[in-house]
Amino acid sequence: MREALYGPDGFYRGPEGPAGHFRTSVHASPLFAGAVARLLCRVDEALGRPATLDFVDMAAGRGELVTGVLAALPAEVAARTRAYAVEIAGRPQGLDHRIEWLPEPPRGITGLLFANEWLDNVPVDVAEVDSAGVVRRVLVRGDGTERLGEPVAGAEARWLARWWPLPAEEGLRAEIGLPRDTAWASAVSAVGRGLAVAADYAHTAGTRPPFGTLTGFRQGRETAPVPDGSCDITAHVALDACATACALPGARLLPQRDALRALGLTGARPPLTLATADPAAYVRALAGASEAAELTAPGGLGDFVWLTQPVGTADPLALLVDVPDHEEQ
Repeated sequence: MREALYGPDGFYRGPEGPAGHFRTSVHASPLFAGAVARLLCRVDEALGRPATLDFVDMAAGRGELVTGVLAALPAEVAARTRAYAVEIAGRPQGLDHRIEWLPEPPRGITGLLFANEWLDNVPVDVAEVDSAGVVRRVLVRGDGTERLGEPVAGAEARWLARWWPLPAEEGLRAEIGLPRDTAWASAVSAVGRGLAVAADYAHTAGTRPPFGTLTGFRQGRETAPVPDGSCDITAHVALDACATACALPGARLLPQRDALRALGLTGARPPLTLATADPAAYVRALAGASEAAELTAPGGLGDFVWLTQPVGTADPLALLVDVPDHEEQ
């Protein structure tokens, strides 16, 4: 999976970037970047408006989110903002010169680190129960052919026992999320003061899918997850496990629809009186409402989950959304 996604000929090295194959919240509407910009402003306020404010776009694709955030910021905040795009692919031509392109996040961030659909592409191993009830690692060839390997043991077995226990029923599967816990903890450790957010396809204990979620995407269509570099390979994230990986207080999980509504996206239809008073403004407002509705829709992008982790400050979203700490859920 790692080689297929990030190797020299890997999927994420392609010039078209993720936008050439699937539609994320970032690509669905500029309203998403606007909401993230408002969140950055709230982080700025919580930090006491520091002289320099950092925004880090994890798994930046071709820089679409960080570009949109810079464009949406008030001029005074933008003037103090240092923008970073973290991505393994090369810097795209024509990217705003204010954006620093890095292979990993800078240390000592003061501001907001935002990881949109990053953790679902952090490579994981898959486990499956065999006919004897033993949980074994799933091995895969380059053409996608699978077979069962050695029993899962050690830290991975302990992770499964805690976060995704598998009954002794042949064919049941789990994705071992330990690498994602480690990746998230590492990203959060780069934040000196501020907020880290992971927005992703997710599940929590009690809602784990019995056969896992590993799949592939190519040119807008779901496909078999063949590890040959021709497609995205992804699996939903056990965000509740990630939330405990940092050993920091204040981690929260909330649906994307609640987070975006708290940041001003409602999807409400504009009043019909506007259609008479200013038809052009009504059409623009209606288009914006449709885009907001897509970002918050149940059964779609609204079902994404945000994991928020404050570091050395209050969580601005917790002041807007009544969501308990993850430890209290």
